[in-house]
Amino acid sequence: MPISLHRLRAGDESRWAVCQDGAWGELDGDLAGLLALPLDRARSIVEAAARETGGEMPGEQTLPPVDRQEVWAAGVTYLRSRDGRKEESGHGSLYDHVYDSARPELFFKSSPWRVVGDQDAVGIRADSGWDVPEAEVGLVLNAAGEIFGYTLANDMSSRSIEGENPLYLPQAKIYDRSCAIGPAIVPSWAVDPGPFEIGLRVLRDGHEAYAGKTSTAAMARGFEDLAGWLFRALTFPAGVVLLTGTGVVPDADFTTRPGDTIEITSAALGTLTNPVIAIGAADGGKDQA
Repeated sequence: MPISLHRLRAGDESRWAVCQDGAWGELDGDLAGLLALPLDRARSIVEAAARETGGEMPGEQTLPPVDRQEVWAAGVTYLRSRDGRKEESGHGSLYDHVYDSARPELFFKSSPWRVVGDQDAVGIRADSGWDVPEAEVGLVLNAAGEIFGYTLANDMSSRSIEGENPLYLPQAKIYDRSCAIGPAIVPSWAVDPGPFEIGLRVLRDGHEAYAGKTSTAAMARGFEDLAGWLFRALTFPAGVVLLTGTGVVPDADFTTRPGDTIEITSAALGTLTNPVIAIGAADGGKDQA
């Protein structure tokens, strides 16, 4: 990554920094402030900070690269995703319609304070028996709906809950630690706009339990098209992150387990790594996180 934006913990506070070719510099302000600006003005601020890099990382820990941004997601944007939804559900024709329709499936995924970052734990619901990671490219969109940057994301999903009834999608998708983003934001002007190659690995007891890869070239919809639909009747003054769907869906005999480690990689966007823990309890008892 020739240039990237990071949110870092520094004592009891967090700060934004720019990293360029391994050298670090602090960014004045926050992501919400950048995303409130037109793209050309935000770019000038980031590039000015990049020209001042030269120090060490100004923080002790990488945090998820969001501050006031909601996270939304698109579904059934790859043929493999459509087929995976049909495998888990008795409503196959519904997903055929979503895949072929002009209007995409868009849903709310996470409040910013629920997002976890690189090396932090993601969760699987304790009241679900079939759970998978979803390796995705996230679009970091400014208040005008322009693509400010790209990041990696993990849209953790309960296939058993969603497969039981499509109306259970929020419970399958939205819960504590169900969304990981990171390790950084790569500005849109600093990277080829794609296609992005994405790899997914699940490690279990030191061994590879699952591996797959995809490319955003296989998407049925373009990034700009998805962003345009999201902004049709919604405003995001502090910007927003839009996950673009996954083309890597494990076979029906695979489920993620507590203790696993999930790795999502892209040569252009870095590596997002998260251990897995259980969230909640099967009987509705106290959260285990």
